[in-house]
Amino acid sequence: MANGLIARRTLAAGAVTLLAAPAVLHAQSTPVLRIGNQKGGLRSLLEASGAAKDLPYRIEWSEFPAAAPLLEALNAGALDLGYQGDLAFLTVFASGAPLRGIGVARPSPAGQGILVRDAAIRSLADLRGKRIAGNRGGWGHYLIRSALKREGIRPEEVTINFLPPTDALLAFRSGAVDAWAIWEPYISVEVQQFQARTLVDGRGLTPSIMFVSAHEAAIRDKRPLLADFLRRFAAGWDWARTHIPDYARYNSALTRIPEPALRRAYEIEATAAAPLDEALVREFQVAADNAVEFGLLQRRVDVARSVDLGFAPGHHG
Repeated sequence: MANGLIARRTLAAGAVTLLAAPAVLHAQSTPVLRIGNQKGGLRSLLEASGAAKDLPYRIEWSEFPAAAPLLEALNAGALDLGYQGDLAFLTVFASGAPLRGIGVARPSPAGQGILVRDAAIRSLADLRGKRIAGNRGGWGHYLIRSALKREGIRPEEVTINFLPPTDALLAFRSGAVDAWAIWEPYISVEVQQFQARTLVDGRGLTPSIMFVSAHEAAIRDKRPLLADFLRRFAAGWDWARTHIPDYARYNSALTRIPEPALRRAYEIEATAAAPLDEALVREFQVAADNAVEFGLLQRRVDVARSVDLGFAPGHHG
C-alpha cells in the first residue's frame, strides 16, 4: 500500500514538473529589461496608463529612493535603464559612466522654483544677505545660480546652503533658511499646506529635461527592447497629460503625497515625451556650459557624446 502511494506521488510530482516546464522555459527564453525606478516614477506611469500591457519582454523593476543610487546601479551594469533629471545624468556621464541618454520627457520649467514664506521678500534682490537652500549639483543649485546671474546678483551676496530635499524641507519650514530652490510636487505641497509662494520659477532659467538613460551594453544587446519601451514611455505621458486626476489619484496612493498637490503639480508640469534630436543637444550644451560656470561640473562636457540619437522616431542611420 505504501509503495503504491509513493508511486502515485512520484507520478503526480512528475506531472507537475512536466506542466511547469513550459512556463520555466518561457521565462528563460523571454528577454528581460532591468529598470531602475523611483516611487511615483516610470513604473507607475506605465502601469497607471496601461502602457505596460502585452509586453513582449519581462521588466525586472528595482526601487531606489533617489537618482544618485539609481545611477550608481546603472553605472555598475546592474540595470539596463533608468530615468532621472538632466544634470544628475550629465554629472554621472561626465565621470566616465558607460551610459547614454536614449529618450527624454520635458516637464515645464515652471515646475521648478525658488520658494519663500516671508512677505517682505518680494523679488530676488530681496534675497541679498539671505540663506537659500538647494541640492548641490542638481536642479536647485543650477536654478539658484541661473536666477542670480539673470538679476545681476553675485553668488557671494547670498548664502547658499546645499541640502538634499528632505533636509531642505525641514530647514525651510523652520525658518533656518529664507528660500528654497526646489521642484514639483514639493512646490505644490508647500504652497497649498505651508503658505509658501514661488518667488521665481524656472522658465527661461533651467533646461528641465528628464532623461531615459541606458547602459551601453543594453544599447548594444537589447536595442529593440529599448525602442519598444520608449514608445510605451511616450504613450504613458500622452495618457498622463490628459488624465491628470486619475494619474494624481494613482500616485497619491503610492507615494502618500496629497492628491490635490499632485494634481496641481501635474497641471503645471504638463510633462510630455519629446524628441531627442540635434536641437535638444544644442540647447542642453548651453546648460552644460553654464553648469561649469556655476560649479556643478568640473569641466566642459560634450553633450553630443552623452546621447544616442538613433532611437528618435523616424531616425535612420
